[in-house]
Amino acid sequence: MTAVDELLARVRRLEDERDIARLIASYGPAVDAGDADATAGLWASDGSYDVDGWCMQSRADVHAMVSSDAHQKLVAEGCCHFLGPCVVTVDGDEAVAVCESIVLVRQVADQGSEKSSYRVWRCTANHFALHRVDGQWRISARTSRVLDGSPDAHTLLTKGLAG
Repeated sequence: MTAVDELLARVRRLEDERDIARLIASYGPAVDAGDADATAGLWASDGSYDVDGWCMQSRADVHAMVSSDAHQKLVAEGCCHFLGPCVVTVDGDEAVAVCESIVLVRQVADQGSEKSSYRVWRCTANHFALHRVDGQWRISARTSRVLDGSPDAHTLLTKGLAG
């Protein structure tokens, strides 16, 4: 491999890592806007999303979750899905990423008061498996476990850090 080839490979890896980080960072704004198309579009058509045992088995299932009355109510009342920076490991057309996230929900103060605040609803470990589909990175599997001290969440974090 020539120096130019090595440099091109390094640039490709950096671009892949950036693209994956951007894809994962897009989840919060998409889901908080209640945009089912944008959110579901982050997944491969057969991609899965397992949230503490609630399993969505396809892009269509993710779309249905965001479109649901329960999620749209959450959006209407005010929420923020914030995914922290992710650690990304790329291997060709496959990748893994890990990050932590929090979900904030808006709480309206007592009647007669215009003040409201936000409280942390969930803190979660997130493990992503991704693959390149037609030149674009898509989520093939996302597994999320609440950070409640359980080994399941810790295992996800360790697995993601290991690549």
